[in-house]
Amino acid sequence: MWKRDEAVRPPQPAATTPTIPATTPTPQESVRPDAPRPQEKGGTVNIGKSVIIKGDLTGSEDLTIEGQVEGKIELRQNILTIGANGKIKAQIFAKIVIVQGEVQGNISATERIDIRDNGSVDGDLSSPRIAIADGAHFRGSIDMQRTAAKPGTPDAKPADTKPAAPAAAVK
Repeated sequence: MWKRDEAVRPPQPAATTPTIPATTPTPQESVRPDAPRPQEKGGTVNIGKSVIIKGDLTGSEDLTIEGQVEGKIELRQNILTIGANGKIKAQIFAKIVIVQGEVQGNISATERIDIRDNGSVDGDLSSPRIAIADGAHFRGSIDMQRTAAKPGTPDAKPADTKPAAPAAAVK
């Protein structure tokens, strides 16, 4: 018949909502809202194949380079990946270095260096673990010194240990 609910309700005043000024999205937000942000912990930052960097490159995030870099790259606590299109002329310092492209320069890693099958390195390698795939190019020297053993471990030897001198013969 008739709707009782509508007839009984007193009229409600219109609710006032505060207006929020519109902000323009940053270029990062307008590309893809689900894309990982470089400042997020655990994410990997990518340098595209059309990017050319001349100078020092430092950071505290994992990095993948598909472009060109000339200078010095320092990611001492992170993973550096040189992509298949990457062309690097630099000294590299990182925790782990994975080479799929071309590197001209010395590489120093605290954990390992991995040169994949299409990777190319002209320079010296320094890391406790080094892997060079079949088909990879490498020209340089390799230094695989292990990290210093902690005192008190069975493998550690005191630094000032000298061989015992032979006992003098008594006549």
